[in-house]
Amino acid sequence: MAILSDAGLAAAVDSLPGWTVINGKLHREYKFPDFVHAFGFMATAAIAIEAMEHHPEWSNVWNRVVVDLTTHDAGGITAKDILLATKLEELAKRLQ
Repeated sequence: MAILSDAGLAAAVDSLPGWTVINGKLHREYKFPDFVHAFGFMATAAIAIEAMEHHPEWSNVWNRVVVDLTTHDAGGITAKDILLATKLEELAKRLQ
């Protein structure tokens, strides 16, 4: 899978509100009403993530879930990361 060009990455980030690029990774912080909603998001997302075979770097502290995406074997951000970010957005909207 090819790393996105600068223009391709900029266009993708523009289409994903709340997402930025930090330290070469697609980055987003989600805030939920409480821990149960944050953990529920992670549990629900885990099923889709496993099906995609593309696992994020993520963490949870109380009502926050921090996500960083990169395609390690490609050495950067690819369309696979954009697809996963889009899926996470869909799931988060249902749980926030």
